Amino acid sequence: MAKQDVRKIASPSFFHKLYGIRKPKTTYYGRDFVDYALMILLNAVVVRFSYRHSHIMSIVGFVLCGFVLITFIIRHGIELRVPVILKRPQEVLYLFIYKLQNLRPAYFIALGALLLENIAISATPNLPHHVEMMRRVAFFLFYSHFIFITAYRTAILFGHLKRRELVREILMQTPWKRVIRERTNITLEIVHAYCTGVLTHLILVAPWYLVITYSRFSIVFLPISCLVSVMIQVRWLKVFNEWLYRDHWLAHNSECEFIFLHGSHHDAIPSGLIAVAENGFLEGFLRFTLGSPVAFYNPIVSSLIYTREVRKDINLHQYIPGLFPRIPRVVMEVFQHARHHYGELEPYGLAIKTDQPDKQTNYQKLFSDFPEELRNSGRLDEELTGFKWDNASHRRTLDLWDKYQK
Repeated sequence: MAKQDVRKIASPSFFHKLYGIRKPKTTYYGRDFVDYALMILLNAVVVRFSYRHSHIMSIVGFVLCGFVLITFIIRHGIELRVPVILKRPQEVLYLFIYKLQNLRPAYFIALGALLLENIAISATPNLPHHVEMMRRVAFFLFYSHFIFITAYRTAILFGHLKRRELVREILMQTPWKRVIRERTNITLEIVHAYCTGVLTHLILVAPWYLVITYSRFSIVFLPISCLVSVMIQVRWLKVFNEWLYRDHWLAHNSECEFIFLHGSHHDAIPSGLIAVAENGFLEGFLRFTLGSPVAFYNPIVSSLIYTREVRKDINLHQYIPGLFPRIPRVVMEVFQHARHHYGELEPYGLAIKTDQPDKQTNYQKLFSDFPEELRNSGRLDEELTGFKWDNASHRRTLDLWDKYQK
């Protein structure tokens, strides 16, 4: 029965359903400037709404919004045209319909558990819930998470700046050579990637910040709350790749979704500097509001998951070999997301395949902390798009690892 269910779910009629015009897109152009400027304005609105205007996170967010807008002009130029959002305003409605249709049971269970805990706290005022103490702990975990990840990203920035000519040399041997030239300001490209990552991170955790601000958590219910959160996360990871595939396919095949949600994730060089759980600026806010259940967990569990997943995503986006943090070659053999950041559309899913019986290497221990649905997530791309695991782009990527990562 399980296999039959998988075949039924893995149908293009669901995963590739599109109400608007299909327009595959992998990069920004100068003609996207007006839409991009509107997108940055929306980012500023989200930052202001989430953190309030005088908050340090808002100030940092506003500065980064201004920086990425200026770098867009420097890197792509300006061409004026009627923005997509005005030519086809129905695309905005479609965007939210797609998000709602792709919601999974884990999302509703997490939201329900959060509401139930808040109702229980209100119904038992005589119990020592210590709500304010729990809120202080939650904010401490929130800021500790953000500072730790930013410090880690900053260490990567210094490593890239120190060896910036190596960054140029390697990228010139990839499809990024259309962007990176001998006269390209490689320092600007590296700093742009860093600022892209920090701004994406700041907006991605905004839903978590709002939950901490406006929800209540009880020390009395702490054990059961944490246990329920972990159980929901285990369930979520089993369907994560299917959810990601659908959302990611839309992000590259709907022009509106690419420009306003996902495009910033591909606008910067393919380095761990950019990575925040596979999200663009606004995309992170929407995905963790209408998609992922993590923001609704007990803050202790949320902080552990956010920190683990964001750091792992940074590591698994380092597609410039020889630089910190290094992805081992053996991981690259079973992980093909680099192909996607080198300009190809497929794969759309997590693109891991540890079950490779034709190889002598035992890959089963890699990603051993992932469920089977993630360890062999590449099967979904193979089934839906005809994606071939053995492809020229993957072989060229492994050649780069052999050449530069000693």
